[in-house]
Amino acid sequence: MSYTPMMQQYLEIKKDYTDFIVFFRLGDFYEMFFSDAILASKELEIVLTGRDAGQEERVPMCGVPYHAVNLYTEKLIDKGYKVAIVEQVEDPSLAKGIVKREVIKIITPGTLMEEGTIDEKSNNFICSVSESVDRYLLAYSDLSTGQNFIVTMPKEVELLFSEIMNLNARELIIGSEFHQSILKPYLDTYELTISVHDDTTIPFFYRNLILDVYDKDLIKSFGRLISYLLLTQKRELLHLQKVQLFESSTYLRIDNNSKRNLELTETLRAQNRKGTLFWMLDECVTAMGSRYLKQNILRPLVDKEMIENRYHFVASMNDHFILQEELKNHLKAVYDLERIIGRLSFGNANAKDLTHLARSLSAVPDIKSVLNSLDNQYALSLSLRMNEVADLKERIYSAIVENPPLSITEGGFIKAGYSKELDSIKADSTTGKNWLDSFEAQERERTGIKKLKIGYNRVFGYYIEVSKGQMDQVKDEFGYIRKQTLSNSERFVTPQLKEKEQQIIGSLDESIKLEYELFLELRDMANHEIPQLQELAKALSETDMLNAFSTVSMKHRYVMPSLVQEKHINIVSGRHPVVERLLENEVYVANDVSMDESTNILLITGPNMSGKSTYMRQLALTIILAQMGCFVPAEKASLPLFDQIFTRIGASDDLTSGKSTFMVEMLEVHYALQNATASSLILFDEIGRGTATYDGMALAQAIIEYAHQTIQCKILFSTHYHELTYLEDELKSLRNVHVVAKEDKGNIVFLHKVQNGPTDKSYGIHVAKLAHLPSALIRRAKMILEELEKNHGYNIIKPQTIDLFNFEEAMVEEESIEQEYHSVIDQLSNVAIEEITPLKAMNLLSDVIEEIKRIKHNK
Repeated sequence: MSYTPMMQQYLEIKKDYTDFIVFFRLGDFYEMFFSDAILASKELEIVLTGRDAGQEERVPMCGVPYHAVNLYTEKLIDKGYKVAIVEQVEDPSLAKGIVKREVIKIITPGTLMEEGTIDEKSNNFICSVSESVDRYLLAYSDLSTGQNFIVTMPKEVELLFSEIMNLNARELIIGSEFHQSILKPYLDTYELTISVHDDTTIPFFYRNLILDVYDKDLIKSFGRLISYLLLTQKRELLHLQKVQLFESSTYLRIDNNSKRNLELTETLRAQNRKGTLFWMLDECVTAMGSRYLKQNILRPLVDKEMIENRYHFVASMNDHFILQEELKNHLKAVYDLERIIGRLSFGNANAKDLTHLARSLSAVPDIKSVLNSLDNQYALSLSLRMNEVADLKERIYSAIVENPPLSITEGGFIKAGYSKELDSIKADSTTGKNWLDSFEAQERERTGIKKLKIGYNRVFGYYIEVSKGQMDQVKDEFGYIRKQTLSNSERFVTPQLKEKEQQIIGSLDESIKLEYELFLELRDMANHEIPQLQELAKALSETDMLNAFSTVSMKHRYVMPSLVQEKHINIVSGRHPVVERLLENEVYVANDVSMDESTNILLITGPNMSGKSTYMRQLALTIILAQMGCFVPAEKASLPLFDQIFTRIGASDDLTSGKSTFMVEMLEVHYALQNATASSLILFDEIGRGTATYDGMALAQAIIEYAHQTIQCKILFSTHYHELTYLEDELKSLRNVHVVAKEDKGNIVFLHKVQNGPTDKSYGIHVAKLAHLPSALIRRAKMILEELEKNHGYNIIKPQTIDLFNFEEAMVEEESIEQEYHSVIDQLSNVAIEEITPLKAMNLLSDVIEEIKRIKHNK
């Protein structure tokens, strides 16, 4: 028994899209069948049913309404699935046999375009990887903006996946020859859709996107990406931009681990935006500016001239505060041009997109005026890149009403006066509507039915409606033909009304069709300007970012750093930009960082919670800000240019891959030592604490010695192994510093100040006390510490007998002490202040003080 023709059609399409969930359009629903239906019903939490398909058993089926399809496809894409949309591509009334259907769109995690499905402040990158003998080549694109990039790197899978995670890519395209197994360890912890695609051909029309690239491996990598995009989108992609090529030497490289540890774009624990460098810097007023800012945070510059150009722009803005505010206000009028252009190219734009485009273009002359007023060459170069595209702007303003509807298929968005033909058709339609008003009044008068009204729906057209309460007034001589009975009314038609309906609906349909055609003309005109509009969008994005740098610098008292050739770091009163912002009204304790050419390693000691990690991160973030072209949080700063930043901060197990904290730590140390150069920065925090004390100390010392002798880059190394501080006498490029803390009446006070030399105490027990560990435990720890300090070793300290260290007994003792304190509190709470004399009060206070001294002495 064969399947029905419709099911045969479905199966014929499905065989070409085996790894997609196929949404098959049937009337007002998209339906899924067989395994797709079983999977989709589970993931979308919709009812699984069945459909007769010509077999003995019904085939599994589920469906969703056509008007809600975006909601359901978005849910599937978020879970990493790919979706193929099948539509009817011919008019059912003209079809001979079954209606023709085709896949008209493919949606994957990396090709989302619909507004609302992607974060406006983030790119949605799709990547394609190729490999040569000694390199990985990663091409990536944001389809919503048309931006294309290629980055190359040494052939190390850690570097490759670090780059993919840095981009927060959602989909990776590989060739069938690529060894997918090497990615498996990373896919356990990072959600990434893998798509296999072998075609690397670049169609002739798109070769101009990579004209300046002659490396065959690079061309192959981009070819795989572009052919996959064309295959899945099934349309021309006019908005795709020329490829930007990133060699690993052209930007400051920050691996994904360091991006996380430094909390550049999301916080470590909560994965929030607030509390990150991006959050602190994002004073941008356009979505494009925010995305460009995030790209620059992850890829700071290494070109000294480009960086200093940005410094001078920011300085000019700081010198002209009023212009800075003017520029910000003008930029606020700019919509997300990059994504509007993407929707125009895709054919998804509506009339509102065109009005947003025109309003954005209207702001350009004012923005250019501010830039031209700055007397700054870089500002002038940005202004010159901003084409006003005035003809397009004026055309849109003359054509589209101020607040158009979202739909472009129901009319109502073209201005009167734009098209004489449309005005004439609409006049006929208006005449028809006036006739309806007149007809309604005439019928009320003729019949005496005061609440009679004329209505319309798509099924019955125009009708006369009479309420149930007035039905006894309807007479045969009125000539009313009953059409529909409702609970509260009856609906009728007349030959005269039906005749006029043809004219009115005909005019309305004609005007809607013409409005749509006029819209398509406008959209085509905008599409011809895409290269100009994209260059404008880039210049506006950079202007917005640089103005944000100025805003941040002015608001938080940042200074312009000096970039020096020598390997010399000198930061006076530096501050952690994010911590300072989070403190708000509290005073941030500033610290210097001084590392001349003879100092490569700062060995940092000091108690927990004193600020060692903050001090280390502070330096890294200051370098990132400086190489982005932003001012830095300090009174003065001079810095060399760095090529890479590596960090090992914090401790966590990698449970999914079965790696302990210590194993993760050693792998990250290996990665840094293997890839760092003399121009790199390394931050190592508490290396060795995940293993036995002497093992950890030995490893920490060996790592310091290795880095000192073989890499000779700038390193900040924090440690609790105070024994390592003697290395200052052994290693010429190492210097001790410590974070100051002091004791005050048995309590620890963190001063958060970094000074030269090693610390003499760790204050670990004081920190435990701050964490409110049991007093008995704290007292025991102090006893052990005294023995350790007396004997200079751990092995000779033996556990005390149960009588001396019985926590159960100690807790009883603790409760007894608490009761004594409570008796003192009760004594004070029973005092009637209004009745006690000064002398009695002094005597009572003296008694209380003596009692507390007695309790503390016994404790």
